[in-house]
Amino acid sequence: MFWTVRDALVHDKWRAIPMTLGAVCLTSVFQIVQNTPWGFQPVQNLGSVKAADPFWLALLRTPLSLFVPALDLPVWGALAQMLLVFGIAEICIGWWRTLVVGYVATLAGTTYARIGLALGPEHPFGLPVSDRIVNDTGPSAAVVGLAIYVCWRYRAYLTGALVILVMIGEVLIKNNLAGKEHLAAIAAVMAVCVVRAQWGPVRSRVPLGQGPPP
Repeated sequence: MFWTVRDALVHDKWRAIPMTLGAVCLTSVFQIVQNTPWGFQPVQNLGSVKAADPFWLALLRTPLSLFVPALDLPVWGALAQMLLVFGIAEICIGWWRTLVVGYVATLAGTTYARIGLALGPEHPFGLPVSDRIVNDTGPSAAVVGLAIYVCWRYRAYLTGALVILVMIGEVLIKNNLAGKEHLAAIAAVMAVCVVRAQWGPVRSRVPLGQGPPP
């Protein structure tokens, strides 16, 4: 993985990650606009997702919700995550796969929020009623899902395991909606990996030790 990323950046420099740079710029614009008196509500209307919203509305807003920074977190963290993880993923698996996996992970988190509320706070995987109105935006679920997928494609199993352990630790330390959505994103992307390993192209089933897929 390191050499794939290094060679691409040395050869093409920033031209190797045009989608990632576009995503970072779009997220920056949303951050600036939503912090103005006139721009907050339009950004919320375009990309704000809450579990209390009708599911069809959440699906409509999901494509842009990935690029709307969470209101309670520093925007530099979201931008750094996108630049690093989206950039590596774009080089390693291509821009369209990066977007597909990112959206699968994001949708998994959005769907889990509704399931968790239905299960209730007494269930280990449930959520309290107060999470119905939590503003559920940002790239974190996509970032976690992409990290797992790229680690699987490049047989970086130790790194992937560390990502999963960190996310489990996050839930144990701070049991909130975001942490549980990260676990839902991991589960969804791991399911994608299993499907591709069993029924995907031959290059997705290269045995360990024969090098990363193209």
